[in-house]
Amino acid sequence: MIQNADQIQSATIAARHSSDFRLLENADWETAETVAIDHEWSGAVAPRHRHARAQILWTTQSLLVRFVCNQSGPPLVNANPQFHQKTIRLWDKDVCEIFLAPDTHHAERYFEFEAAPTGEWVDLAIQVTGSGRETNWEYHSGITVETSMTESEIVIAMRIPWSESLPEPQAGDSWKLNLFRCVGTGNERYLAWRPTYTPQPYFHVPKVFGRLDFL
Repeated sequence: MIQNADQIQSATIAARHSSDFRLLENADWETAETVAIDHEWSGAVAPRHRHARAQILWTTQSLLVRFVCNQSGPPLVNANPQFHQKTIRLWDKDVCEIFLAPDTHHAERYFEFEAAPTGEWVDLAIQVTGSGRETNWEYHSGITVETSMTESEIVIAMRIPWSESLPEPQAGDSWKLNLFRCVGTGNERYLAWRPTYTPQPYFHVPKVFGRLDFL
């Protein structure tokens, strides 16, 4: 069942104890819980052709995130994508994003992961303070991305390995998160699983993050 931001406060994910698998080719996605990204950052319902749905699984090696996105027309992407390093300002193009805060008591410290239909990516460590936002541009997570595209659908999947900064959870743990899609142009391009309700499009609002439960 697909659940939207008004129906669910958490994204519950299925535990996996086997090895990592090819992100786009595994039957486990068929039974994973799905959440809908179908509202703009403002809370307004987005047009259906911009909707996306997200699923999360985990293994002893990595967190696995898959976005399945409705698509109308060619995606907005870099003409000459790069893959050997993160692409700063990737968020100006079409991307899917997940913000993760492993410490639920300090959700103002979180990690941002983005991936584009081309397979480009960016990973950042964020600290929200009273005076703004501090970003560690040198953060390196080891993220890998797989994508597929048709005329009407884009699938973007991320593999984020556990590390010192993003340690492997235990069953029963909970983190904080939000999920986003940027698609097209204009303010209506900014979709959020948990809308931020800011005056202008803005995603970095930890107080609205939902809960991620590891089962």
